[in-house]
Amino acid sequence: QLQLAESGGGLVQPGGSLRLSCLTSRSTLDNLGIAWFRQAPGKDLEGVACTRTNDEDTYYADSVKGRFTISRDNVKKAVYLQMNTLKPEDTAVYTCAADGSWGHLTTAHFMCVNRDLDEYGYRGQGTQVTVSS
Repeated sequence: QLQLAESGGGLVQPGGSLRLSCLTSRSTLDNLGIAWFRQAPGKDLEGVACTRTNDEDTYYADSVKGRFTISRDNVKKAVYLQMNTLKPEDTAVYTCAADGSWGHLTTAHFMCVNRDLDEYGYRGQGTQVTVSS
């Protein structure tokens, strides 16, 4: 059973940076679709960054493009979300998700835009990011 565990959330001032980590229990990150979702109070769930590990196909939501970067460490079996130039509207609970049954067979864009968090086979518990002065 694959397990995911996020860390790295917290309180940061506008313009600051945070790096979220998602550690997996899988023996390899091959052939996975991996996503970072976020949900702010009163707002819809948003897929902000998705990647397909077998060929590095990556998608970013327009709201974070140029500021957020998804990356992975195959040795540590970890996926990261580097968040720079944070804005108050980035405040949300961020959750990483992965899927090994269909994730590597669909595009990163489809993963983020057309797949709901509940459709992923594995999900973390979420970590709070608060951007405030």
